[in-house]
Amino acid sequence: MYSIMRRRNLAIIVTALVLSLIILNLIPFTNEFDEEVPSYINRDNSGFGYKISAEEIALGRVLFYDKQLSINNSISCASCHQQEFAFSDTSYLSLGQNGGETGRHSMRLINTRFSMEEKFFWDERAVSLEDQTSKPIQDHIEMGFSGIDGNPNLDSLIEKIEKIDYYQELFTMAFEEDEITEEKIQKALAQFVRSIQSFDSKYDVGRGAVNNNQVDFPNFSDSENRGKQLFMSNPIQNGAGCNRCHRAPEFAIGPNAMNNGVIGVPGDSTASDINITRAPTLRDLVNPQGYMNGPLMHDASITSLSAVINHYNEVPNNPGLDNRLRNAGGNLQLTASEKVDLENFLLTLTGKRVYTHEKYASPFDMDNRLNLSELLSMH
Repeated sequence: MYSIMRRRNLAIIVTALVLSLIILNLIPFTNEFDEEVPSYINRDNSGFGYKISAEEIALGRVLFYDKQLSINNSISCASCHQQEFAFSDTSYLSLGQNGGETGRHSMRLINTRFSMEEKFFWDERAVSLEDQTSKPIQDHIEMGFSGIDGNPNLDSLIEKIEKIDYYQELFTMAFEEDEITEEKIQKALAQFVRSIQSFDSKYDVGRGAVNNNQVDFPNFSDSENRGKQLFMSNPIQNGAGCNRCHRAPEFAIGPNAMNNGVIGVPGDSTASDINITRAPTLRDLVNPQGYMNGPLMHDASITSLSAVINHYNEVPNNPGLDNRLRNAGGNLQLTASEKVDLENFLLTLTGKRVYTHEKYASPFDMDNRLNLSELLSMH
């Protein structure tokens, strides 16, 4: 009897050690997440008292890439927000768990933390990033836990992931208890998304070498510096006025913006949508190779930098158009060479590490299993 009990106790200890090793090796890759942010970056929407948690980021990363968060195990957050495309989608509209199309293009998730705007989605219907993170999970097209038309609701998802062994340990590690709630899912996902940052662009090298955006950057070409000046200067100063809405150095849109003149509704050429008032940062519009990280705008109607410059050069009017785009003197009247300069400047806003760094990558292997061997090899 003693030997049997001893073997049982030994088995329990071994099991605990194995679980501890698994969890400990899920975590170390997050200890770099509290990265240094450049001193010239000063906008942050994460809220007063917000603290970066390596444990919550680790959990959030697993949740972000886990297809088991969809009702048929086919879709994850990363299905529509792909690392190699600055966490966007090259498709015009993303496909949901049953092959249906999303209502709008998937927004890039680069530097979501670094903006004064606290609301999310193109129409700002989510009051915070935490609020935003669980809405796609509960969308009947996207991930399916909607609770409508006979589909399971979020409570069913929680019951589902409670049965997945690694989540019990990950939630305990992140929140010091194994109870799984929507609030904890939201918090962990938001922690991971906020950790996705890009500050190693050509622009950042230049901005780090000078005191402000108004002087020429020493690492820029003449064309890039002219484009920067156009971007930063108001139309009344013969500029393009881009900085009025997309404020440097974050290049994020601020609160209280109105629509930008793009009011199309995907799939319905007769409808209009003037409630689009949110936009992602202008950083990483293209990848390091110079290719677009997917189409632009909520309706994916613009597919090149030259096209977006042409749009703002002659913005069509509508009742909800942002006043900053209502130029008293008419259109911007940019010349062909000024358009080239402006495009060359926008290309300097692309980073490098965010596209390939393993701390942003999926922790699952090709068979959708948690890739512990890869995590172990990293340390």
